Amino acid sequence: MENKIYNYYRLFGWSILSTVFAFLVNNVLQLSFGFQSIFSVDDKFSITSVVELTVYLFSIIIASILVLKFNKKSLRFDSKILHNFNVYIIRSCFWVIFLVGLVDITISFLRVEKIFELFLSKELTSQFTRPVFVGSFIHIPLIIIGFIIGIFTRTLGFQWLSLLIVASELVIVITRFIFSYEQTFMGDLVRYWYAGLFLFASAYTLYDEGHVRVDILYQGLKEKTKGLVNSIGSITLGVSTSLTIIFIGFHGKQSIINSPVLNFEITQQGTVGMFIKYHLALFLGIFGLTMLIQFISYFFESLADYYGEKGKRIIESQIGH
Repeated sequence: MENKIYNYYRLFGWSILSTVFAFLVNNVLQLSFGFQSIFSVDDKFSITSVVELTVYLFSIIIASILVLKFNKKSLRFDSKILHNFNVYIIRSCFWVIFLVGLVDITISFLRVEKIFELFLSKELTSQFTRPVFVGSFIHIPLIIIGFIIGIFTRTLGFQWLSLLIVASELVIVITRFIFSYEQTFMGDLVRYWYAGLFLFASAYTLYDEGHVRVDILYQGLKEKTKGLVNSIGSITLGVSTSLTIIFIGFHGKQSIINSPVLNFEITQQGTVGMFIKYHLALFLGIFGLTMLIQFISYFFESLADYYGEKGKRIIESQIGH
């Protein structure tokens, strides 16, 4: 009986994730290949709309296949799979911003100090002043490399990134007060890494029960009741917020995430800063996606607690929030 109930929960959770995946795939089709959105009421139904609808139907089929595949597994098994996948995304994103940060600040320094002109042609030097060129031929390859590195590494890099932020601030202080030298790109690097640290680490903090709880009643509840409260809260508060961020952020060419990415948007300081402003917009989407995956994982784990499944995860440092 429990396995049958579990399958309903699985279908619900996996369907949310597969539908969001289909939405993101269709978002790429619309922006890169001019597909017509099936949610558009102004345009006529076309073959591209059929393709997008097929993507959504295929996502539901995938969710159903996963439910059948994990039919004999515990809900903690589903939770662990989602968490491990989320860790890979977060780990890879840390490598991406590490590589892009180092390379882009180097390019910014060479561009601002006009060092490119010493060993590059005038035409190639001008290319490094164009965000589209830097984004397409420098950032995108580094992003791919970051996700490849994420496959082979097992560290999330929170501590190292925090140390790099402190080191970057220290360099700014030293160069400003000792050498009287400071450039816009130096502050850009700190903000870039700082934004990545907080937005990417939020999902893992949820997994590690590190977020602050303000509900004073929660601590006195039984474990079964806590599982019920957490499962309901994961959907009504966590998943709903994550979905709002994703659907609003990626809806249409002029949305708060799509627009900066499409235009390789940079700061108002122009070529004296790093060309990473569009990354900061994308960080919001990564935050919404990783939090969504982690909340679904937390939903499965909380239901496992409610039904008294074995193998409950013990948080090493239980902090009274």
